[in-house]
Amino acid sequence: MPQYQPPMRDMQFVMHELLNVVDELKMLPAHADIDADTINAVLEEGGKFAAEVIFPINLSGDAEGCTLDKATHAVTTPKGFKEAYQQYVEAGWAALSCDTEYGGQGLPLLVNQFFYEMLNSANQAWTMYPGLSHGAYEALHAHGTAEQKATYLPKLTSGEWTGTMCLTEPHCGTDLGLLRTKAEPQADGTYKITGAKIFISAGEHDMAENIIHLVLARLPDAPAGSKGISLFVVPKFNVNADGSLGSRNGIFCAGLEHKMGIHGNATAQIVLEGATGTLVGQPNKGLAAMFVMMNAARLGVGNQSLGLTEVAYQNAVTYAKDRIQMRALSGPKAPDKPADPIIVHPDVRKMLLTARAFAEGGRMLQGYTVLQLDKALKSDDEDERKEADAEVALLTPIIKAFITDNGWLATSHCMQVYGGHGFIHEWGMEQYVRDARINMIYEGTNTIQSLDLLGRKVLANNGATLKKFGKKIAAFIEEEGTNEAMQEFVNPLADLGDKVNKLTQEIGMKAFGNPDEVGAAAVDYLRVVGHMTFAYFFAQAAKIALAKKDSGDPFYTAKLATARFYFAKLLPETATLIRTCRAGLAPLMEMDEALF
Repeated sequence: MPQYQPPMRDMQFVMHELLNVVDELKMLPAHADIDADTINAVLEEGGKFAAEVIFPINLSGDAEGCTLDKATHAVTTPKGFKEAYQQYVEAGWAALSCDTEYGGQGLPLLVNQFFYEMLNSANQAWTMYPGLSHGAYEALHAHGTAEQKATYLPKLTSGEWTGTMCLTEPHCGTDLGLLRTKAEPQADGTYKITGAKIFISAGEHDMAENIIHLVLARLPDAPAGSKGISLFVVPKFNVNADGSLGSRNGIFCAGLEHKMGIHGNATAQIVLEGATGTLVGQPNKGLAAMFVMMNAARLGVGNQSLGLTEVAYQNAVTYAKDRIQMRALSGPKAPDKPADPIIVHPDVRKMLLTARAFAEGGRMLQGYTVLQLDKALKSDDEDERKEADAEVALLTPIIKAFITDNGWLATSHCMQVYGGHGFIHEWGMEQYVRDARINMIYEGTNTIQSLDLLGRKVLANNGATLKKFGKKIAAFIEEEGTNEAMQEFVNPLADLGDKVNKLTQEIGMKAFGNPDEVGAAAVDYLRVVGHMTFAYFFAQAAKIALAKKDSGDPFYTAKLATARFYFAKLLPETATLIRTCRAGLAPLMEMDEALF
């Protein structure tokens, strides 16, 4: 059976030693009273909830899955899911970072994000039910009318109601401009919405008394394409003027997808038959409002793979220390046993350290980015808000794509450590691999994230935002340039920074001649920039570890060893990626379609 221990020590390192989050957050009026003890206490309790309440129902929930009653359209979640959700609500976890105006606790988003990493490690499928509610909350908080906020936000904040995002249709996924769902205006100011949606995570379930769907649809006079999309809030049960639940709305689950992973989450086929909805934001401006939810979800999906990477690593390490197979090539390491534990073998260590480095790097990048998001939302300095918002926009596709790609690699490596046992359900590892695979697909495939990074976030403004982030890296390199102990980290980081600048300019010039050059380079380019961010944070972590390596705390010894492994064994991947970027479009397009 698998196990999970919340990585509190590393989280505290990232927050308090690497990012100094308390000092940073205290500069924001909304968080002026925050302190390390409060953050630590909340996350320690959150870790207990993750490890003790939802982790024990992860394996069983995967085996059981969700069931649909086709006569009533009701969905039953796996045994224990509903009860765990009630504990979640009763303990106030849903309200952690929500606005106090609607009953929230007003804690920084950073605290909620670290809490959700642990939830994702413990049970990704379960965590998606409350996780999607945060996106619905953020979209309505940013774009909802006063009436919509009063009606929906208190219940989403408390967790009594959950939320979803209904975008995808059978004939269109990423290309939302093709969607056909219609919204007919009514005399009372509401809309009757008719259409079909698929792949709606947590689209129907028995865990909360109401589900608030955010639905993209077209008004009768809407222009074609993405410029003709509006956003509507469509509750499962209509809400009366006094806030009580009214009649069943015309939105229901017609089927559940039979999926490779996340079996405990209901991925619903949703049918709308004249469902009553109200407009969110301006007509034909629905994507702008929905992007609030989508961007929150993209950070959340990166966090899902971070959680899976961590729990897979923990279990693979435990197995590798216990499982004995063969002798080390250099001679017995456990002479009292008939064979050595497999952790002595170099390639097993490589797989374990790869997962560890991807978890620790992802945690640093995620923590840094959400800290900037707190600044973007809560700073009283307009320039700081704009700069932080631009940096979050730059880093969001990297978090979504780079961390989820790494999660797929890491969970696969960890399953490999188990050998044949990794392929067996009760060990837990094969579930992590299956669950990790969806994270590269939904909320915009990783190719879409790569196009977003290179096309919209970098080339569209001539690399201005990337250059600003690069200046932070350059300042760190300058600061550590004469520190002999840091050269093994600073020199590769500086070299990669120069190469990224040159590569960006080269792709930009090619794109002037043929925009398809962006598509040819984007995926590899994102991975190069992802490595640059990881290298930046690992270099900072190494600096801290070097200063404390004689403290007697083995944590810093391990941190330094992980940083060295990352720079020696993982960062060199960028050399290949840069070469494939430069290979350009021709090798991809020269073959005639008929020859495929």
